[in-house]
Amino acid sequence: MNFEYSDEQRMLADSANRLGADLWPSSDRLKLLEHFDTLTAHTSAQMAELGWLMLPIAEEDGGLGGSAVDVMAIMEGIGRHLIPTSYVANAVLVPALVSGDPAAADLLGAIGEGSAKAAAGLLEPDGGFDLGWVECAAAGSSGGNGTDWTLTGEKLHVEDGADADWFVVTARTDAGISLFLVRADAPGLAVSRFRAIDQHRHARLKLDGVTAVLMGEAGAALPTVELAVDKAICAHLAEAVGSMEAAHAATLEYLRTRKQFGVAIGSFQSLQHRAVDMAIALEEARSMAYRATLSLGLPAVERRRVVSAAKARVGQCGLYVGRQAVQLHGGVGFSDELIISHHLKRQMMLDCAYGSAEHHVAGFVALQGVAGA
Repeated sequence: MNFEYSDEQRMLADSANRLGADLWPSSDRLKLLEHFDTLTAHTSAQMAELGWLMLPIAEEDGGLGGSAVDVMAIMEGIGRHLIPTSYVANAVLVPALVSGDPAAADLLGAIGEGSAKAAAGLLEPDGGFDLGWVECAAAGSSGGNGTDWTLTGEKLHVEDGADADWFVVTARTDAGISLFLVRADAPGLAVSRFRAIDQHRHARLKLDGVTAVLMGEAGAALPTVELAVDKAICAHLAEAVGSMEAAHAATLEYLRTRKQFGVAIGSFQSLQHRAVDMAIALEEARSMAYRATLSLGLPAVERRRVVSAAKARVGQCGLYVGRQAVQLHGGVGFSDELIISHHLKRQMMLDCAYGSAEHHVAGFVALQGVAGA
């Protein structure tokens, strides 16, 4: 695929690399993680100052109206330096879910300026990764000011939701699947927070008669949710590519400098072959990520097929590169002191985010029949 960033997108990519190198250098990662809350808050403030948080928000919502490729340029740098940020959930997914709704104007403004964070609760205990599986119930009506709704149910794995001030959740009304906006401190909302192996902090939600604001038209949310999640997936694909690139580069450096029997282990042909296989997987993942990102404007069925194919394959490539990097470093590759183990942990979580490879392969096959009909 012949793909090149524009001058403005190269500037975004350069600024992401500089921010990562300045705030999250790999050599000091363990020490930095000891001050996780302070440093992530500073990172978010820097992103807001650079205009990154406003970039994915549409111009009509007060943002910069940046493209998915603009976001991709940033996300590659975030992945390369393993910046533990809620950028995708907060600045990509949520704005895509509530764009154009006057009731979300204040929230989007706060996200853009960095004074508030939001996350999306879309998955439920018995639904796996199925966005259409919604048992969370919404009771009320869309009359009046649109706030006469109460929600009851559960949401699992709210990505980067531990520090969110607002949640956008799916719930089922008489009309069908709908989107609602909920304050994190709303009465009846229980937020269980947890830290994943990659240091990102997620949440589970239990809603018991929680007051909520309807976003958009009741019963018409599923297409919006699917498109927003595809945008989030594409952002994560770029992050995975950036992480793979860094892991591959660190592994090549190790092969050049680590010596056995008086020679660099990079001179061993078997290890050279494995390094080449890593490079091939990286470039395959990069092409798939580019293809998926450029497909976001296609009709829904074709878009979802391309994104599912990319999600499945990039996840497989990311795990392959991460595992090979750890193995080629030997036993020390498993230690927290080396950045390689952190890249593998992030690849494991990215592979699961918004659907595993198995889930997306099944979705691709199902959509293949629809596209061919």
